[in-house]
Amino acid sequence: LGLSFSGFIWWQMGATATAQYMTAFVVEKTLALDNIFVIALIFSFFAIPREYQHRVLFWGILGVIVLRGIMIGLGATIVDQYHWVLYLFAAFLILTGIKMLFVADKEHKIEDNAMIRFLKRRLNVTEDLHGHSFFVKKLNPETGRMVRFATPLFLALIMIEIADLVFAVDSVPAVFTITTDPYLVYTSNIFAILGLRALYFALAAILHRFAYLKYALSVLLIFIGSKIFVADAMNWEKFPPEWSLGITFTILGAGVAFSLWKTGSSSPEQQAKADSKQQS
Repeated sequence: LGLSFSGFIWWQMGATATAQYMTAFVVEKTLALDNIFVIALIFSFFAIPREYQHRVLFWGILGVIVLRGIMIGLGATIVDQYHWVLYLFAAFLILTGIKMLFVADKEHKIEDNAMIRFLKRRLNVTEDLHGHSFFVKKLNPETGRMVRFATPLFLALIMIEIADLVFAVDSVPAVFTITTDPYLVYTSNIFAILGLRALYFALAAILHRFAYLKYALSVLLIFIGSKIFVADAMNWEKFPPEWSLGITFTILGAGVAFSLWKTGSSSPEQQAKADSKQQS
């Protein structure tokens, strides 16, 4: 649907807008892979079985759509009033990309997350799952009364929402440096997010095959951030959208190809052992 929508963009808005939409869509879809890595980690940490993951992702993605809409609305208003903010977005993306190059091989540690500790202090949380329920009523051993307990399913949902909020700090500025048209920004984001659940279940078993894609994402963020400075240096009105789309596909294609070549037919366990040997 996301790719097909580009045909509607071309029909209504022309080739330049289509190239901008496609670049934004591909960038957002690829940055969503980072979400998938973290989602897999969250489900693993809370021991959420596959049959319950659909419910968490359904509500999680609905929440993501609302949060992205709010962030894009605020971003569009700020950019419209203060165009120089785009240079701040661009510089932020370059710094983020450089930082990612040095931390791409580091693992996320969910157990060290301060939000989980905060939620467990503030909420009554059950140790076990209770089917698809986010909350259950149980007897509080301290008071002897029936109270509402949150289940690990609810904690997983909250962590997924927070993870997307963190990733949106990178992805929303990225799409604004590609195009400032709020319609293109919002539709490219929403179509990329709507496919997130299907993308997770399609890739969850083979995420280890994309172990080196994060380096390509780092280079991509640096490229996207540098476009506005390159355009100014070359006295262009804007960086050519067709070039941007082609370079984006080249960077990501190289990252995917290198990941598939390096990981070969190794299993996740074999890849983890190989990575630990390489780090030691």
